[in-house]
Amino acid sequence: MQVRELASRIKKGDRIALAKGITLAENDPEGAARLLAPMGPPGKAFVVGVTGPPGTGKSSLVDRLIEAYRTDGLKVGVIAVDPSSPITGGALLGDRIRMSGHAEDVNVFIRSMASRGWSGGLSRATSQVIRLMDAAGYDLILLETVGIGQSDIEVVGVSHAVLVVLMPGLGDDIQVSKAGLMEIGDIYIVNKSDLEGADMMVVSLLSLFRGSPRSPPVLKVSALLGEGIDKLHDDIERIRSTFTAGSTDLRLKSIRGMIVETARGAAMERLAVVSESKADRLAKQVLSGKTTVEGAAAKLSA
Repeated sequence: MQVRELASRIKKGDRIALAKGITLAENDPEGAARLLAPMGPPGKAFVVGVTGPPGTGKSSLVDRLIEAYRTDGLKVGVIAVDPSSPITGGALLGDRIRMSGHAEDVNVFIRSMASRGWSGGLSRATSQVIRLMDAAGYDLILLETVGIGQSDIEVVGVSHAVLVVLMPGLGDDIQVSKAGLMEIGDIYIVNKSDLEGADMMVVSLLSLFRGSPRSPPVLKVSALLGEGIDKLHDDIERIRSTFTAGSTDLRLKSIRGMIVETARGAAMERLAVVSESKADRLAKQVLSGKTTVEGAAAKLSA
């Protein structure tokens, strides 16, 4: 299928064409750039990033949000970024399994993507996939990151709203995370709230923001039991209402993040094609004292 025809079909909402376009974005950045060129500027879909440490129930929460927004009649896209298989390079966990109840819904499109070693909880092609889903007419895109740590916060750049998902038992980590996850969330969620310590964690989170210029909502949720989802939906909608009212600030923030991520991806691609022989030659120069590791790295990336 020619790129022009593929682009036309994606803009008409063709799910098969969208799947092919995403595969192109994952494997052929230049081909994806040609595909995206006629799509127009992004910014029609509202992008919600869902991030947090591993094991906090992000996928179960995303599943509940799909239900809530389908009830609203919105067309929902999901990008679930997973760790890569060390053997195949593919997505290791496959979040679509946990969201299989929506498999028959033609207005829900779920795609698992391998991080392929990309830092920040995302994948190199994440920005391009968001733009493809946007062009295909999805109203809301849920972006679930790999389980990440306090410094891996790139999701904030490409999202219009960020949900930070935590759970009881992470209390000691809250202090450690102040400079990372605790600064990026628009909404903080204590998931698995049926577990002991949930109330204490909510109090700890609220105390972090006391006296701060920002006071994001802190919610108790049990995605497994479906508790607290309505309140979470309402808080997301308060942010989305600004977006749908035409706020350029939110759109510009997301587009700026996409530009940075795409540029970083291109730089990494260029570095990946550097011949091993050049790296070997530079290693010998470092060993012989002719240059330093930093000097060799500068030559390798030049």
